[in-house]
Amino acid sequence: MDSKKKKNILHPRNIHHAGYDFSRLEAANPALKDHIIQTAFDKISIDFANPKAVVELNRALLKAYYNVQNWSILKHSLCPPIPGRADYIHYVADLLAADNSGTIPIGPQINVLDIGTGSSLIYPILGERIYGWSFLATDIDITVLNHGKSLIKTNSGLSKKITLQLQENKTHIFEGILRKDDYFDLVVCNPPFYKSREENWQKTSKKFHNLHKNKGILPIQNFGGYPNELWCEGGERKFVRDMINESMHFKKQLGWITSLISNKENLKPLIAVLEYNKASKIEIINTTQGQKAIRILAWKW
Repeated sequence: MDSKKKKNILHPRNIHHAGYDFSRLEAANPALKDHIIQTAFDKISIDFANPKAVVELNRALLKAYYNVQNWSILKHSLCPPIPGRADYIHYVADLLAADNSGTIPIGPQINVLDIGTGSSLIYPILGERIYGWSFLATDIDITVLNHGKSLIKTNSGLSKKITLQLQENKTHIFEGILRKDDYFDLVVCNPPFYKSREENWQKTSKKFHNLHKNKGILPIQNFGGYPNELWCEGGERKFVRDMINESMHFKKQLGWITSLISNKENLKPLIAVLEYNKASKIEIINTTQGQKAIRILAWKW
């Protein structure tokens, strides 16, 4: 098991490591102009406590750097931080490279399974645009997938490499999705972080007040999120444990299986499950998304 410490810095291949070029972003998406502010430190930024500002920033980033001309999310859906999600894609590309004589495999022959893709379709979009990979993106919400279909149709090149599939049984992750002859080189997942609506609201309120010093304002979830995107019974730990247990039934059909881990206290018990079941490889990749340290847990049978 290997631990890679990359604190307070994005992946070396991440084109966002130099920060936001607001001149370029505003040119790509003029609507961003209304949300640009000057901070107390005389720096140009946006109000990250404002959901509309975050959405317009994402649109600008996707247009300026990834040739995604038409991007949107459903109202109240999870709005992902683009630099952090790109980081995930780059780090899992390194996992594939380690099994390919140090060369990152590029092109549609690399098949990736995205568990719980959400209406942003962000991992398939970034993975296709950066490395040309093919994706099967799953979700338990048909409304989310219908929105994803509209993103695919309105952005050139995505329809040939991204397929969407509904997970009809909410108690399963891989079962009902993988067909007999399927093989995925990689699995990516951003699991529900919280155990309940109450835990989600408590953490959201704290984050909001850290961003917005006016304590009298009612907290807003600046990154949004449908209930199934944010919490599930047992939270992140149970969801990933279920991923581990179910993935054992598809050992020959899955390469690297990965998931974001928000709470570092969940790592030890999850690693214990992997070690007990004799995973052939376990990796922990430490990354930073904004001001938040977050980990990628990866395993291979």
